[in-house]
Amino acid sequence: MSRRQGTLCFTQADHAHTNSDADSDTLSNKEPDTRTHADANDIARTTNETKTDEGNEKLFQSENRDSTDNESKNKRKRKATKTKPQYLPIENIADIYVFGSLDANSALFNFLGKRGIPLHFFDYYENYTGSFLPRDYLVAGKVQMAQAGLYSDSEKRLNLARRLISGASANIVKNLKYYGGRGRNIDNELERIETIREQFDRCTDIAQLMGREGLIRRLYYRTFERILQRSDLKFEHRSRRPPSNEVNALISFANSMVYSASLSQLYHTQLSPAISFLHEPGARRFSLALDLAEIFKPLLADRLIFSMLNRLELKARDFDRELFGCLLKKNAREKFVRAFDTRLKETIQHRTLHRSVSYRHLIRLECYKIEKHILGIEQYDPFVSWW
Repeated sequence: MSRRQGTLCFTQADHAHTNSDADSDTLSNKEPDTRTHADANDIARTTNETKTDEGNEKLFQSENRDSTDNESKNKRKRKATKTKPQYLPIENIADIYVFGSLDANSALFNFLGKRGIPLHFFDYYENYTGSFLPRDYLVAGKVQMAQAGLYSDSEKRLNLARRLISGASANIVKNLKYYGGRGRNIDNELERIETIREQFDRCTDIAQLMGREGLIRRLYYRTFERILQRSDLKFEHRSRRPPSNEVNALISFANSMVYSASLSQLYHTQLSPAISFLHEPGARRFSLALDLAEIFKPLLADRLIFSMLNRLELKARDFDRELFGCLLKKNAREKFVRAFDTRLKETIQHRTLHRSVSYRHLIRLECYKIEKHILGIEQYDPFVSWW
């Protein structure tokens, strides 16, 4: 498989260059006066009209044969100098992220489907556009019926939604306390967020709960410039589709990566990714992955953004400011994806399991906890970092 973007432009330019080289080489070998390709056409036209100069006709035919031979040789050279394919052990691949266009056949999707490897697609503007998910090999009617039943029960749904938003906001508070302890002046926002969190139990429906979540997010984003302390990168306020500046571009891209990672882990459980509890289920989206991503965005997306920007690993020149917003350049995007993958592989000592667990596996464990809550085995207790 290969990306179209860039490849076609290179081929067309190289093709034009090859034709010119082939003509000049042929003519310089045959004619000491270095005539042009147009001259050869004139000779051929004159020969056909008058039929008096058979020598010129033979010369033109010879030139065409030589030109075709040279062009074929150059095509073979170009084919030989293409980038060699990289061979990756399939056992080492958890997900595949595709940015831009992709040339692929059904054999690839059949192979990945059998191996249980999802593909996540992003468009030119780094927006998540969809996923290829292998067949649901863990599908379970009992779990999905219980999941739909819990969603239909407004009280039970509100209870689970409270727990989800409580975990997400607790991880936001952890981030603020971490940077507040390192000299950032964020006490005012932190105090107001703590006050809002105390109101969750008084919310009587999902709309009120989401309203409180929106207030917390606005206060949280207000602290970003003080956390980052980058004079060359202004955040100002949160903007989406399109992101208006570099920090917003990173937030949108990182959140999409967390959503994709959450969807991949949901695939390995018996839960339906389309039936959610905090976000409203909707057409053409896996809203349970949005619920799950809320827990991990402060840990995986925000902390990685803070770390990379404060270490100057990404700079203003790594972004393109276009007419319709701001985007990461290709090299910067690849750098962030590598850093995100490294973060998913990092391990922590799990307090309950008493063993090392990667961030990627933490997401799956969260899915299992939600599943147990749905089945009535035990109450869901969201993951909250302790560092």
